Amino acid sequence: MTSAADQGQGQGPAQLRAQLETLTTEAFRPELAEIDQLETVEIARIMNEEDTAVPTAVAAQLPRIAAAIDDIAARMARGGRLVYAGAGTAGRLGVLDASECPPTFNTRPGQVLGMLAGGPEAMVNSIEGAEDSKELAAADLDRLGVGEDDAVVGVSASGRTPYAVGAVEHARSRGALTVGLSCNAGSALAAAADHGIEIVVGPELVTGSTRLKSGTAQKLVLNMISTITMIRLGKTFGNLMVDVRASNEKLRARSRRIVSLATGAPDERIESALTATDGETKNAILTILGEVDAPTAEKLLAEAGGRLRAALEAARAR
Repeated sequence: MTSAADQGQGQGPAQLRAQLETLTTEAFRPELAEIDQLETVEIARIMNEEDTAVPTAVAAQLPRIAAAIDDIAARMARGGRLVYAGAGTAGRLGVLDASECPPTFNTRPGQVLGMLAGGPEAMVNSIEGAEDSKELAAADLDRLGVGEDDAVVGVSASGRTPYAVGAVEHARSRGALTVGLSCNAGSALAAAADHGIEIVVGPELVTGSTRLKSGTAQKLVLNMISTITMIRLGKTFGNLMVDVRASNEKLRARSRRIVSLATGAPDERIESALTATDGETKNAILTILGEVDAPTAEKLLAEAGGRLRAALEAARAR
């Protein structure tokens, strides 16, 4: 489901229609006007070909994405939060990305948040008018107490959704770092933000259905923002999820495997290390590779700001 074509606040139908007709994401493709007459496999082939354009469009924006990530990581390193703000599909993608951070990177409660126009109910139901209100976005940010240590990423396929634009404008007025992620060039969202990222993937297979290529592009960029930020914050050791929260049997098995891959230790040593560190993967690795006990590992990691490589260097220097 898309965000009601990212409607404008206080605009009449004719004005809104004229504005939408200028957007790449809303463009009609006459060559696909009879796609419903094709065989299913042919529609699937066309759709698959359409999707191949997305990584190329993302690649064109990598310098801007990287610059935004470095600034986000700097804010979070001093205790700030990462907040995604959007409506409809774009907002739901932000909520999805935020919800994956605690189990993957053991982020603290509220460290990465998804702010969706209309609140939690909007994850599964359309909340009429919620996306059209800049004031609602400002109120939602004020409830979070967003300030200068935080980073707010507004997400909107059209780049003109009032809720997303309003969130970025209000966050910036509060001194927060702001990023505007859209899929149209020259968007109001990008213009309002410290970092404007515009992934132009072209018109959709189904006219205006921005959950398709635009949604895929947004998901790829959000993956980069959260994952690379966490790498910069020391939440990985190489490409291993050493901060994984082992909250179920699958994740406990993954934790053991991560310790094994990082250390090459035998199973008995791994089990002993995980028991001594209350199942903390990063701590267990440090006790093995740094040859320190669990309390020392905890202390060294705290002094290193949670960065395993720095704590390991300190352990070996003892």
